[in-house]
Amino acid sequence: MQWIEWTVETSSAGIDLVAARLTALGFDSFIMDDQEDFHDFLRQNQQYWDYVDEELEQRMAGVSRIRLYTGDTAEAREAAGQLYAQLGLLRDQFPQVDFGPLTVAAAPCRDEDWENNWKQYYQPLPIGRRLLVVPQWLSPENPEGRVMVRLDPGMIFGTGAHASTQMCMEALEDTICGGERVVDLGSGSGILSFTALLLGADTAVGVDIDPKAEDIARENAAVNGLDAARFQAVTGNVLADRGDMERLARGGYDVVLANIVADVIIPLAPVFPRFLRPGGTVICSGILDVREPEVRLALDAAGLSVSGRAQRDDWVCLTLRCGEEGGLA
Repeated sequence: MQWIEWTVETSSAGIDLVAARLTALGFDSFIMDDQEDFHDFLRQNQQYWDYVDEELEQRMAGVSRIRLYTGDTAEAREAAGQLYAQLGLLRDQFPQVDFGPLTVAAAPCRDEDWENNWKQYYQPLPIGRRLLVVPQWLSPENPEGRVMVRLDPGMIFGTGAHASTQMCMEALEDTICGGERVVDLGSGSGILSFTALLLGADTAVGVDIDPKAEDIARENAAVNGLDAARFQAVTGNVLADRGDMERLARGGYDVVLANIVADVIIPLAPVFPRFLRPGGTVICSGILDVREPEVRLALDAAGLSVSGRAQRDDWVCLTLRCGEEGGLA
């Protein structure tokens, strides 16, 4: 079926009133993109700022718009005509509000555009010496015989495209020898856990504070042929809940992964040794280079020594070792 995407350009001050008018006209499903809402989200989630894509910030600059979709029918075009008239009335009814341009643009859009166009941006991605991240809907040729990590990223961080994730995967190539027990703190899609397992680790536990991550990681595990005996996905917060920490740390791990941000890695530093077996390894990334000194101070205070460092663009990945005495009590 052929559809039409209607885009109403407005302002932050007027976007809610425009949305209310659309609802009154019977348009009950639409998408609102607003710069002020985006900045409010950032202010309320400052601990995740390190992961905000600068390109996304640039795209959101000055944006206040509403997008809605209708079938390409005579009735839809008649409704759009009413929309033009109603938007004109808004300026008269609310003269104190700056509504911005209040322009309406129409563009054709097919069913398959909605469902599949976003997938074109995810293509097989070679990483390191041996790895290939593959969107689960593709079956690419693999002449180099790389280890394929299959993934449906969903709405969770962890597609393999970010420099911090790639450096962690490359560090795992150098760390995993076979038979390791791995825990991933802040596991997202599960990509690092699966990488470790497909490289030869015995078991992995993925821990994330977002409950949606648990379901997505389980689905991705199944796509990679990893059953519950090898991979477990858990929702928990080892910083806020000591019970979570003690339960998850029981038995210790050979490798601890933390691809998060500096503001989370710093308070996690004293927790890392509690998860480690003697001689274990920590791989942490998501660290902006300007934050590296303070992260290193926290890791050093926790008794972890840096054995490897990688940098790509502004991002740093550190590999650390725990002493042979093992984790802390």
